[in-house]
Amino acid sequence: MIKNRIKEYRAKYDMKQDDLAKLVGVRRETIGNLEKGRYNPSLVLAWNIAKVFDVTIEEIFTVE
Repeated sequence: MIKNRIKEYRAKYDMKQDDLAKLVGVRRETIGNLEKGRYNPSLVLAWNIAKVFDVTIEEIFTVE
């Protein structure tokens, strides 16, 4: 299972799900599903999310 810290990073940057969704080109629901662990991101989506927060993919996503 892939765990993520998207919600934590969004809070750090005072960003709403909709804001992040627009920056990475997905719907707000996709971000919500990622945060709840209902959906695993593609490599491209994971990379784009990490790029928004200027961190590595591994800092946001971990495999357990």
